[in-house]
Amino acid sequence: MTISDYASLIVDAGEYSGNDKFVHVAPRLLGLAELKLNRGLRVADMESSATLTLSNGNASLPADFLEAREVRTSANVPIRAVSLQQLTSSYAENSGTPAGYAIVGSTLKARPISDQALTLSYYAKIPALTPAAPTNWLLTKAADVYLFALVNEIAIWAKDVAAAAAAQQLLMLALSGINIGDERARWGNAQVVVGGLTP
Repeated sequence: MTISDYASLIVDAGEYSGNDKFVHVAPRLLGLAELKLNRGLRVADMESSATLTLSNGNASLPADFLEAREVRTSANVPIRAVSLQQLTSSYAENSGTPAGYAIVGSTLKARPISDQALTLSYYAKIPALTPAAPTNWLLTKAADVYLFALVNEIAIWAKDVAAAAAAQQLLMLALSGINIGDERARWGNAQVVVGGLTP
């Protein structure tokens, strides 16, 4: 059976784990699996962009924000990420075109203070699988990642240490595969440039 949606993932996870008693907690276990995947997975399919409108130098981050890739001013000039302490000490309450930013909770603080729009390129959370939203890019691209992540959560829930360890190993292999594929897609045709003086 091909894993193509939420329902087929639940069926296959039950078969792989040899445990069909988890179905009533499947949404919770799937949520835990996605939480762990969001912590470590960073591939091109997760990249997104948004326009942030600063108000007194601050803007709310998108709800699916995980990690910033790049922030640009309205003039399309990149600004750099700095620590909150450096942002505060370097720019204080000065006004002007932002040159640096720091992320505090769910807020992006850009300084010098401005009310302009910024373009944020960022890694977005994996869209959650639910009966109402039965598929997403990760399930389509790498169903094995979802399968082994869920089987791992089932084993942890069932307090089966050996099965959890085995599923974790399979998950690591699946994640390695998707990361290698992502690197090849991004950099497979890139040329190596050697820095410094050449004879």
